[in-house]
This record gives sequence, structure tokens and C-alpha cells, in this order.
Amino acid sequence: MRLSVKTLENRFVRLEAFTEAHKEDLRAACDADPDLWTNLYPYSMAGEHFDPMWKRMAADAAANRSIHFAVMVADRCIGITCYSSFDEVNAVCEVGGTYYHPDFRGGAVNPAAKRLIMGDAFASGARRVAFRVDALNLRSQAAVSKLGAVREGVLRQDRVTWTGRIRDTVVFSVLKPEWPDVRDRLDARLSAFPHP
Repeated sequence: MRLSVKTLENRFVRLEAFTEAHKEDLRAACDADPDLWTNLYPYSMAGEHFDPMWKRMAADAAANRSIHFAVMVADRCIGITCYSSFDEVNAVCEVGGTYYHPDFRGGAVNPAAKRLIMGDAFASGARRVAFRVDALNLRSQAAVSKLGAVREGVLRQDRVTWTGRIRDTVVFSVLKPEWPDVRDRLDARLSAFPHP
């Protein structure tokens, strides 16, 4: 498996390498839902937490620990998604760190972005694509299930969030032999959305 930074695009979204040009649009998107960061994320990108997280993401990308994508809709950065970890020897990667401006939730953006990033992962040699979701985040669990990922189980007391809450993490995955069916279902789902 060889993951790399590249631009991925379909008719709904464009995923492109994260740069300073995306910073202020992403800051505005993150500030649009401050309660979500407090309750459902292990870290915060709202308010005064944005700049330290931006630096951390840049450092992780520079050290090849993660690959971040700006999620673009009509040339505006409305969110972020990434390969939050990857093991090239074992051909396993995790897609995570996903956040969208609240105006873009519940429509075509998430399935379109995940179609692109999973397609890229499997085309790059992935054997397994994983997702980790806070057990309290029922909306994200439903979204990942709707993508076609299989719920594997719960990692109890997996992480300490930035607020001090100890979270349980629900793990999902899509395996390479499952990808063609998952891909086809995603394509059919996306075809039902009107053209933007």
C-alpha cells in the first residue's frame, strides 16, 4: 500500500492537499458548531483551539503520520477528512478526523468524500480501511454504517478527550473484497442526489 497526497474529485466534492489557503475557511467551518467539538470529538478545532490543532496537523503531515484533505465544495473549504493513520506494511489505513460545516451534513458531501477516499485507499493497495467513532456520536455511527462499513466492536475506555471525558470507540471497517459492493452501493446512492 502506498498512500500519497493527491487531488480527488467527483461532481459533489473535491479533496485536495491541505494548505494555508484553506485555513480561514476551515476555521469558520469549525466555529460554526462549537458544541460538537465539546461533546463528540477527542480534540477541539473551535475558537482558540484551532491554531494549535492546525499546527499539530501540519506536523503530523510533515512527519508522514497522516494525510489531510481539505473538503472543497464550489471552491470553498467546508471541512476536513484524512488518513489519520496508516500501516503500509500491513496495507491498513484509518479514515478519520472528519468534520463538515453543519450546512453540509446529511446530504451528498459525506458519501461523496468517503467514496473518493476509500476508492483511493483501495486503488493504492489497501486491504482494510477502518473508521473509529466515539460511542456517543450516534449520527456518525449511522453515517459510517450507511457507507457500507461493518461494525466490528467497541474499544472500551479507548481515549481521553480534550475535555477529560474517557470515551469508548466504535470500530468499523471495509475490506478489499467488500469494496466493489460498497462502491456500487455508494455510486447508486450518489446518483440519486441532484447535480449541484
